[in-house]
Amino acid sequence: MSIVPAEAVSGRIRTDRDTLRESQEHPLAPRARLLPSLAAVYRAQLSRARVARIPLLFVATFQSVGIMILMRGVVDGGGEARAVVAGSSVLVVAFVALNLLAQYFGQLRASGGLDHYATLPVPPAAVVLGAAGAYASFTVPGTLVTAVTGSVLFQLPLTHLWVLVAVIPLSGAALAGLGAACGLLAPRPELATLLGQLGMSAALLLGVLPADRLPGPVGYARDLLPSTYGVEAFARTFDAHPDWSAVALDLGVCAAVGVCSLAVATWAYRRAAVR
Repeated sequence: MSIVPAEAVSGRIRTDRDTLRESQEHPLAPRARLLPSLAAVYRAQLSRARVARIPLLFVATFQSVGIMILMRGVVDGGGEARAVVAGSSVLVVAFVALNLLAQYFGQLRASGGLDHYATLPVPPAAVVLGAAGAYASFTVPGTLVTAVTGSVLFQLPLTHLWVLVAVIPLSGAALAGLGAACGLLAPRPELATLLGQLGMSAALLLGVLPADRLPGPVGYARDLLPSTYGVEAFARTFDAHPDWSAVALDLGVCAAVGVCSLAVATWAYRRAAVR
């Protein structure tokens, strides 16, 4: 006695040719491209973070301006004043890119929020870049206010402040990639917060203090910090005749570090999303 499938009796046996024909008639949706996905994630994250915009701007700016006021009592001018103003301005970017972004991705991983993004038809790079860009956008007013206040406080020229148009996004990309990687790789959100705080403290101590006053081993650590090159590029523009080739070199190094750090953050996102 043989067993005949019910599909054979009713004539509903599906062949590979039928499956292929249906897939051709109803093709899958095209894969989402990077730039439209990036724009969509950026707008969504921007509207989400807009609630905390005022406290964020106040805390980041007040912190950097307060540091410059304290340093005004021990720094008179010259190269030290340029280092303090440039480091305090970039510190506003570090506060968001390292500290807050590490906390955000750490909490997103712990709460299962990465599962939501994993179901969306967007590339992983769009999620990382969109969140980093949205948080970094809030640093622009605070960085400008800090730079102008510091220039007036230390009597530095305001002529070349336009270079912040390049310093803010390049430094922000390098630090945001590092902050996102810390938040995504940390096994617990508390550890992600700790790593973000340590990174911001490193940006404070190694970026604001003049390089010639740092001990030798600490100076080497300063060279490894991504924001250092943005600080150096901005500090050079306060000279009477800036060396633009050196400024371009520092910005180029900052851009290369930013690409590498964002690539690491994208890999960390893929790793965390599939676990």
